[in-house]
Amino acid sequence: MICVQKRLRLPPLRRGFHLITDLLTAELPELDQVAAGTLHVFIQHTSASLSINENADPTVRRDFEEFFNRTAPENAPYFQHTQEGSDDMPAHLKAAMLGSSVTIPITNGELNLGTWQGVYLGEHRNHGGRRWVVLTLLGAGRS
Repeated sequence: MICVQKRLRLPPLRRGFHLITDLLTAELPELDQVAAGTLHVFIQHTSASLSINENADPTVRRDFEEFFNRTAPENAPYFQHTQEGSDDMPAHLKAAMLGSSVTIPITNGELNLGTWQGVYLGEHRNHGGRRWVVLTLLGAGRS
C-alpha cells in the first residue's frame, strides 16, 4: 500500500478559473508507483474552490467566471459580511457552491480523468494570494 500526503503552495493566480492538473501531478512523482488508487486534493481556504471540468477550451473557464459572478454578485445589499472587501462574501459563496476538494481515481500511474477533464482552482478573490492544497495519494503499488 502506498500512502503519501503533501502540502503544496500554489503560485498566486488572478481571479478566475485555472487548470492546475499539471501543477498537482508535477508534485507527485509517487503517482507512477500506483497501480490502482485515488488522489484526494483539498484546498485549505474558504474563498477559493476546486472542481473538475473541461480542460481544452479556455472559453469554458471564462464562462464559469461570468456565471458565478452573476450568481454571487459583489456589493449585493443583503450581504452583512463586508469588512474584508466587496469580493469576500461572494468568494465564500462561490467556494461553498463548488467545493473544497476533488477525488480522482488513479490507474497504472496516471490520473484517470476523462479526455476533456482537468482540475480547476477557482480563485474567487481579486487578490487571493498563494493558496495551499493538501494532496493525499492512496493506492496499491505496481508490480
